Formats: sequence, C-alpha cells, structure tokens
Amino acid sequence: MLQQFEDALVQYDELDALFSQYVVNFGAGDGANWLTFFCQPVKSWNGLILRKPIDMEKRELIQRQEATLLDLRSYLFSRQCTLLLFLQRPWEVAQRALELLHSCVQELKLLEVSVPPGALDCWVFLSCLEVLQRIEGCCDRAQIDSNIAHTVGLWSYATEKLKSLGYLCGLVSEKGPNSEDLNRTVDLLAGLGAERPETANTAQSPYKKLKEALSSVEAFEKHYLDLSHAAIEMHTSIGRTRSARLVGKDLAEFYMRKKSPQKAEIYLQGALKSYLAEGWALPITHTRKQLAECQKHLGQTENYLQTSSLLASDHHLTEEERKRFCQEILSFASRQTDSPGHKIVLPLHCFAQLRDLHFTPSNAVVHVGGVLSVDITMCSQMPVPVRVEQIAINVHFSIEKNNYRKTAEWLTKHKTSNGIINFPVETSPFPTSQNNLPALELYEMFERSPSDNSLNTTGIICKNVHMLLRRQESSTSLETPSGVALEDGAHVLKCRDVTLEPGPNRITFRTQAKEPGTYTLRQLCASLGPVWFVLPHLYPPAQYDVYSQEPQLRVEPLADSLLAGIPQKVKFTVTTGHYTVKNGDSLQLSNAEAMLILCHAENRAVIYSNTREKASDVSLRVQSSDKVTSISLPAAPAYHMIEFELEVLSLPSAPVTGGESSMLGVTEPHRKHKDTQKAGHCMATTDHKVSIDCPWSIYSTVIALTFSVPFRTTHSLLSAGTRKYIQVCVQNLSELDFQLSDGNLADPGRGADLQLVPLNAKSPQHISSKQSVFFVWELKWTREPPPSLRCQFSVGFSPASEGQLSIPLKPYTYEFQVENFFTLYNVRAEILPPAGTEHCRTGSLCSLEVSITRLSDLLDVDKDEALTESDEYFSTKLMYEVVDNSSNWAVCGKSSGVISMPVAAQATHRVHMEVMPLFAGYLPLPDVRLFKYLPHHSAHSSQLDADSWIENDSLSVDQHVGDQLDSGSIRSRGSVHSASSSEHKGLPMPRLQALPPGQVFNSSTGMQVLVIPSRDDHVLEVSVT
Repeated sequence: MLQQFEDALVQYDELDALFSQYVVNFGAGDGANWLTFFCQPVKSWNGLILRKPIDMEKRELIQRQEATLLDLRSYLFSRQCTLLLFLQRPWEVAQRALELLHSCVQELKLLEVSVPPGALDCWVFLSCLEVLQRIEGCCDRAQIDSNIAHTVGLWSYATEKLKSLGYLCGLVSEKGPNSEDLNRTVDLLAGLGAERPETANTAQSPYKKLKEALSSVEAFEKHYLDLSHAAIEMHTSIGRTRSARLVGKDLAEFYMRKKSPQKAEIYLQGALKSYLAEGWALPITHTRKQLAECQKHLGQTENYLQTSSLLASDHHLTEEERKRFCQEILSFASRQTDSPGHKIVLPLHCFAQLRDLHFTPSNAVVHVGGVLSVDITMCSQMPVPVRVEQIAINVHFSIEKNNYRKTAEWLTKHKTSNGIINFPVETSPFPTSQNNLPALELYEMFERSPSDNSLNTTGIICKNVHMLLRRQESSTSLETPSGVALEDGAHVLKCRDVTLEPGPNRITFRTQAKEPGTYTLRQLCASLGPVWFVLPHLYPPAQYDVYSQEPQLRVEPLADSLLAGIPQKVKFTVTTGHYTVKNGDSLQLSNAEAMLILCHAENRAVIYSNTREKASDVSLRVQSSDKVTSISLPAAPAYHMIEFELEVLSLPSAPVTGGESSMLGVTEPHRKHKDTQKAGHCMATTDHKVSIDCPWSIYSTVIALTFSVPFRTTHSLLSAGTRKYIQVCVQNLSELDFQLSDGNLADPGRGADLQLVPLNAKSPQHISSKQSVFFVWELKWTREPPPSLRCQFSVGFSPASEGQLSIPLKPYTYEFQVENFFTLYNVRAEILPPAGTEHCRTGSLCSLEVSITRLSDLLDVDKDEALTESDEYFSTKLMYEVVDNSSNWAVCGKSSGVISMPVAAQATHRVHMEVMPLFAGYLPLPDVRLFKYLPHHSAHSSQLDADSWIENDSLSVDQHVGDQLDSGSIRSRGSVHSASSSEHKGLPMPRLQALPPGQVFNSSTGMQVLVIPSRDDHVLEVSVT
C-alpha cells in the first residue's frame, strides 16, 4: 500500500527464512508446537497462484489455522513474486521458484506430512508452468529467449514430474493404464479441484495441460515429448550439453517403453558419451545395458556384439549377467551365417588385452632359414573360457632402400638385449576418466564476526574447481562402430585352436625366416567364427629382422696396437654367412717380407652360432712355406662363426736418417694424420699387407696390419775440443717394459783407421714405459777423418715381463749419417773489468776479447767459394757475430764483422769490443757465432770489398741453412737484412753459411762473469742464472 516494494520484499524474505529455520529445527527434534498445524495431510495440490496480487483464499486458511505447508509456502511465494515483478526482476522469480519447489519437497519429507502418491508431482508440475506463464506474461519474446538460462531449470523439472506421473498412472506401459491406474488418475485430478476463474479462459493453462496429459496415452505422449524436446533444445542453446543428454536419456527410456528403439539409440549414445567423458562407472554400465537392448531390437549385430563384449568384461555387473552377455557373443559366433565370407570386426580391447611380447632370440634378429618365436601374453576379460579358432598377427615386410642389407653385427648392436616389449595396460574402461583429472585442492574456510571475532560459518572450498568441471566433450564414444579394417598381407603369424582362460594367457607363434628384410608386427586378430576381435596397431612397435649375410673374414689385433719386434696375437674371425664350410677348405695367406706368421704345434679354433653360443672347440692345422701359409678351416654350418688366434712378428727397424744432425730429431716413416700432430710422443707405424685367398670367393682379400715401433731413436754429436762423441738416445714409447742388451754402433764402410770406442755398461739395461736410455761412443781416428760417417746402431731387446721366448728376436736397428764432425775452429771469449777494478760493475764498460783459432790445416771441407789462395797460404772469409739472447749484456759498437782467416793450424784471430753488463750477479758470456762468408755469383762482386758490405749492414743468408740460423737474433741487432731490401735493390749481395756445430767448439760455453752492482744505484737488480 505504501509502494515500498523493496522493504516489503525484505520482510517477506525474513519471514520465509525464519519459517525454514523452524522447519529444520523441527526435523532435528527441537519441535515447535505451532508447526503441527502445518503437518496435516495434503488434500489439495492445485499449485501456485501467481495471477492475483493477493491470494485471499490461502490467506484465510492461514488465519483460521487450517492451511497446510503447501498453502503457507504458496502464499508467501505469491507475495514475493508480486513484489519482484513490481521491481522488474522477473528472472529472480524463476530462480526462487526452482529453489522453493525443491525445498518444499524436502520439507514435506522432513515434517512427515502425508501426501498421496503423485500429488506432489502434480503440485510441482502446475507450479512450474504457472511461474513460466507468469514470466511470459510480463516479458516479450526477445527477453525470454535471451534469458533461457534462468527458466530452463523449471522446464526440466516440469518434464521430470510429468514423466513420473506418466509412469505412476500407467500411461507409459505397453498395455496402457489398468483399472488401478485409472482410479489413481481420478484421485489426482480430484485433488486439483476446479480451475480458477482467472485461468478458465486460457487455452493452455497449467490446469488444462495436466488434465489433458493424464486423460489418455496419446495426450500424455504429446505433452511429454513437447516438454522434453523443449528442455533439450534450451539446454543445448545455452551450452549445457550434459544436462541436455540427461534429459535425452529419460526420453530414451520412454521410447524404449514405447517400442521405438530407433529413436532411443541416439539419446542413449549421447548420455553414454557424457558418462565416459566424466568417468561415471555405474551409469556407464547401466546405459550400456540399455543400449545393448536397443541395438538388439534394431538388429545392429556389430554394435550389439561390441556392446555385449564390453558388458561381458565389466566387473560392475554380476557374474551371471557377464556370462549372459558373453554367451550372446559365443552363440552368434557358433551360428551359420547366410554369407560365409562376411566378417564382423570388433576392437580387441573389449575382449582381451595385449600385455607383453617376447622374441626368441631376444635380439629379434634371425638369419634366412632360421626359426623365430614370438610369445605374447593376452589377458582375457571374458568371465568364462573362450575357444578361439585362430589368433593371427599380420606382419608388414619391408626391404632397405638401395638393396642395403644390414649385417648381423649392426642389427645385434642396435637391438634391445632382453627382447621383451611391454604394452600399456588400460586402467579404466574410459578414454578420459576421473583418473586423469587433477587432484582436489581442498582448503578450510572460516568466516568470523567483525565485532566479537566469533566464528559464524565454516566450510571447505575447492581452489581448482575450474579444472575439475572443465567440459570434456572432445572424446569419442566407445560405442560407435569400430571402423577397424582387416589388413590382408602375405606375411601372417598364426596360432590355431587356442582356449583363452579368464586372466593372462601365453600364446607362442613360430616362423621360419625366408626373405631378408624388416618385419613389423602390425595387427593382432582373434577370430571366433565370423566375429574378429582386432587390435589395429601394436604400440610400441614390434619388429624383427631377417638377414642374409655374405661370408666374411675379419682380422684384428687383440691389443690396442701391434708392436713390432715381438710376437703379437691376431684374431681371425670367419663369419660363414650363407656358406657352409666343408672339410678341406682353407685360408691361403701370402707371406709378407718383413712379417712372419708363427706356427705352433697346437692351435685351437672355436665355432660359435649366430647367437654367440659355443658350438665346438676343434684343433686347427697351420702349415707354412716360404711364400704361403695355409690354415685349414674346421667344418662349420651356415651362419656360424669360426674364431682362432695366430701370432705374427714384424721385424723391428728404425728409419734411416739422411744428412748430418746434431739435433735430437729423426726422420720417421709415414704416420696417420692424427699422429703427425704429436710426432714426438707417438710411435712410428709400418703397414704390412697380406693377401688371403678364401674358399668362398675367387677374389683375394687384402688386409693391412699396422705395427708400431715401440722405440723412438735420436742421435747427437758431442764435442770436447777435437775429441768427438756420438750419443744415441732410445726412448720407449710403448706401455711395456723392455730389457736392452748388446748395444752396438758400427760404420760398415770404414776400416781400422776409424774406431768407435763404447762408453756404455755391458750388462742388460731395463727401460721402463715412457723412459729413455742413452748410449755413448767416442770417435777415434789415425789419419784425416772422412767428411761423413754412415753409422748403424743395433740393440737386442725383449719384453721384461715375459720369460724365455719360443723364438729368438732380431735386434732393433737404427741407421743414421754424421757429416762435418771434425772441429775446425775453437772460439774463446773473455770479459775483462775496466782498468783499476777487480770486478765488472753494472753500467760500466767492460772489454770483450774474442779469440778464434784454426785447429787444422787445409781439408776437403774447406774447398768452397770462400777459400782464397795467396802466395804464402790459403785463407777463408768468416763472419762473427756476438749475440746475447738473455739480454744480460749490451754490446757497444759493432756486434759483427768479417775476417780473413788463414787456413793453417793454430792460426788465431782476435776481436776486441766493449760490452756493458745490465744486471748484477754471475752472468753467462754472450754467444759468439761463426758463419762462412760467401761472395755473390756476380761480376759486380769484385768491385765491392768486404768492408763496404759491413758498412752497408746488408747480407744474404743461404736458404738451405736458414732453419739452423737464428736469424731473429741477427735482425734484432740490425746487422742483417733481407736481400730484397729496397735500399740495395739490384746490388749483388754476399751470402752467409752457418758452420755446422761439429766444426766449431766454443770453449767459453758455461763460463760466467761476476758483476757487482754500482755504488750509486738506488734499485738493485740481480740476475741469477
């Protein structure tokens, strides 16, 4: 009356909540006596009245305390509905109405109010339609269509209640309603009373719809189908697919009762799809049973057998039910069909599961003609033993491209060792079930009062509800036709008449390999008459290989490398392949000149199968002549291996070094590329090629055995004045220890005028791995020494860890050449302190005196371009140079010069210059170097003397001695430049030739001079050498 609709609505809401609380307390035992007035039996169920602002009839009943619970609830809701419509909130009316209807049903049960069967369904049905029509009266069609989400719940509830009334009144039964059903219908219509005046003129009022629906079977079917299709359409339009399918499942049950399975199937498939997606096990089983009945009525044999197999393997059914469905499959399989060639193909997972597969041999590699076994474990899901006519595995055959055949070694290396392949086990019968959903994330929730912090409410919330309630409609139903195609190939593994017991069963397939290639197991089939259970693809993939191998011979050392000079074992492996070795077959080896094949009295050969199982151990006969070694092979079948060992011996020798060398270097034979990078640490190698004639081929097989020389030998020339010594260094590069004995050095081309006096111990010497042993000889001669010596070093050796060898070993030899070893010049340097001082001081000039003395008369080595002849004697031009590479001395003035040296014994030339010490301490003397000074081959060379060249400071160094000359130190002093200098372009340049180290003896080598610091130095630098 005051138009305060919002305040009035709040008052009615508080009254409604207060009454609900009283009802709950009453049900809990805390009863209120006044509630007993509302517990009287329900006699009228005419539904909600929302078309009048105030239901005066209900109001008077409440005032007279004659109203039932439904009357009170109807009156309160009618007032709330009127106020909400005044407030233009019609969609809240629909929401509150749905809550009211559900709560009234529960309150009647809580208060134990007596309600006739079907009365409450009538009240709910009428109330739902009344609310919907009341909302339609105040809203246009566009608003209603855009707010279907608020009203679809009422449509579904009305459909559910009408279905219950139909079942209750016998309107869905096959024979129609009986007399009891008709009496019940009359009682229900009587409880509706007379139609209200406000709806009497309405053609589609809730009262008329209900009365018409209960009047006949046809009318009920019409109204129920209209409501069901409307509810399904509404749920689908707003994306509630699951709710639409649940309504469809009820509709499918109605169609099945009406003997219309063709209409029920699609709704059952939809409901089953939702249950499978969400993982509801029991509803899945129940729906499958309904679907099986539907498919049986429709004559869908393939789909019915598939559903029956799923039900026969479903443990949620009783044992009798499972056996019944299994018997359906067996009965169909035993019947004779009209078309003998027709096959019904079903998926295998509903009949049995493949657990694992095992190959024998385990590497799944077999040669042509060999036997391969395939053992599979199938777990039957049927409740009774099932006799299977045939279990077959279709095999796909493929050949490598370009006719490439994999060898047995390659196949064995790339295969698994145990040969067992495990297949994934389905833990649930659903493609996507609750097992795949994330775990619940539950947390406690407490709500406290802001005033006194008292606990108001508590509960549990789920934080990942968005993950759990996600739609999963993409998964396909298992009940759709399988669509599995049978592969028809030439390669099939079969096993007939197999009885599968419930649980795991072991089945063995055997096949004989015929054609080489790769065989992939593609499809597993189990046939029961015309019924074929098929696993279309095996994953993980399983395959075996068949190879056809040519006979092969492989020769390889037993150790990492073969050492020359000592017996080494070599392993011969004959892979027979498809060839059968007969008695009398032999290998013919051509003997190499520097490699011997050692024959022993007893040699053994071992024969292995292709799986490396030892077959036999037989004696091996080896015969050797000057040119050929014959090895008689034992008889062996195809695809076996013959292995035996022989000893070979490579003659030890070091390469011949050319020219004279006083450096620790030696020319070694060819090396592999990786060895050349570290030549000083790697052993020299020698290849021996052996040609082998095999009985299975007309062509010879050439093998190369690489032997490593265990020693690295270098030589050097040592001088002590005119006395000469030759030092030979033997370095053990191998991992073995050796005993060295009888070291000898000889010059085969010289007589008694030259002697090599050994200075070595005569007892055998032990040389460990990576260690060196030195041998020294002194050179003595009775007349003019030759310009060069060709020496041959030999030493006996044997492994230190082995005892007496069966054959004598040849000594290790090393040949080299020594040239220009006679001492021609003696160089002596001396540094004198300044006059009046006892020692040299830093920063003070000191006198350096260099004395160059000729030790012999004219020899053949002196006859070169630098030799000049005068009336009295021969002379040669020498260039000296003072160099201090350690930077201890500063040479003042010229550091080099050219002298004319008489070629006569004891001829001496002295050079004086000044040097300044830069550091204090015992300092080594600067180096003095000698070069031969050779004129240029040009006519202009006579116009220039030597002194002018020195003044120009330009010299040419012979290219062939450039490596031995430390030209870097010369350039650092600024005294020698390249002949291509632009300053003297076109002028003839003299040449320098370094004297060999054996012709010059520096008697000052190793001498040191004491240098004391200057007295006025504030910073003292001391050189310690």
